[in-house]
Amino acid sequence: MGFGELARVALASIRVHKLRSFLTLLGVIIGVTAIVGVAAVINGLDRYVQEKIILLSPDVFVVTKFGIIKSREEFFEALKRPNLDIRDYELLEERLTRATTVAATLETRTTVRSQGKRLAGVQVQGGTPNIGSVWDFDLDGGRLSTEAENAAAARVAVIGWDVRDELFPGVDPIGRDLLVGDHRFRIIGVLAERGKTLGQSQDNVVWVPITTFRKSWGARRSLSLLVKARGGVPGLPTAMDEVRAVLRARRHTDFRAPDPFGIVTADSLQDLWRQISTATFLLTLLISSVSLGVGGIVIMNIMLVGVAERTREIGLRRALGARQRDIRRQFLLEAAMLAGVGGLIGIALGAIAAVAVKGALNFPARLTPALLSAGLVLAVIVGMLAGYFPARRAAGLVVVDALRDET
Repeated sequence: MGFGELARVALASIRVHKLRSFLTLLGVIIGVTAIVGVAAVINGLDRYVQEKIILLSPDVFVVTKFGIIKSREEFFEALKRPNLDIRDYELLEERLTRATTVAATLETRTTVRSQGKRLAGVQVQGGTPNIGSVWDFDLDGGRLSTEAENAAAARVAVIGWDVRDELFPGVDPIGRDLLVGDHRFRIIGVLAERGKTLGQSQDNVVWVPITTFRKSWGARRSLSLLVKARGGVPGLPTAMDEVRAVLRARRHTDFRAPDPFGIVTADSLQDLWRQISTATFLLTLLISSVSLGVGGIVIMNIMLVGVAERTREIGLRRALGARQRDIRRQFLLEAAMLAGVGGLIGIALGAIAAVAVKGALNFPARLTPALLSAGLVLAVIVGMLAGYFPARRAAGLVVVDALRDET
């Protein structure tokens, strides 16, 4: 029997019991829907994280007290490390030969006020004058602070778009005063709007000179040191090694001991996110596989019932010349087609769910042809595995006994 004839016979068998066939597919439909929907969201999040959240340039790395913490033990171990202070920044700026720029930042949160209006929970960042070249700031107006203002601890500030929108609607804030906590600053610049990241505004920020920050909010906080490698991404490893050598020497760290600080790169952030997203997807796959497994068992049971109901038909076809492999292929194809239909329905529902999440919650979701194909292939594989035993049983029926069957 050719494939076309086998497909026609299998399809006719499925059509005889439409309701039973649909109920048989519910497990496959639910499983594929969950996998496609969650995978689309994770796929969208991967791109979103790379483009919107990880703002660190590939040739820039950050040296912090904590670095990337992956466990409770690592956190308590990092607490014992000494803070990175202004002397560390000065040493790196003096001694590094494999870096083009070294910048430093400090941060806190407080309330800002102006002209009777207030905005709470604003992120206040203290930065060296060269911080704009490392973060690639875009200004909507004004300028950043200068070396002279930093040296004099001048009370000047660059505000984010949200601060401008809330406190200075419809007016130019440049040159106006702003109370940041209990300290008065003069606005010299406005950052371009960056929007929200996963519901969190990136524009609720005020930048001030780092010397002014330390004078206003204390000098005991640990710095974050940003280093731009010479030669771009290829120069990153040598620049990191040079930073390690300078900071370990200053702290008299034994050569066998780990670094008493953490280094964060764009790649390390992406690797951490990939671990999180992969773990989430595998957990979803495990949960969905239960539904797919149940769907496969149901398909196998229904196929076994079908073999029992069609025993005489199988015997008649064998008597007319059908071979064992024809019978086996027919039932395998029937199971694959059944699961394939369930897979197509699951793909459609999963795609609808992903689009609905993206539209209703503004949550990133990304559907790709590879993802949709994987959902269909997975469903077909489940169907073929479920149909293997019934197909083998149907092919193994004795012709004479099958013809005598009265069921």
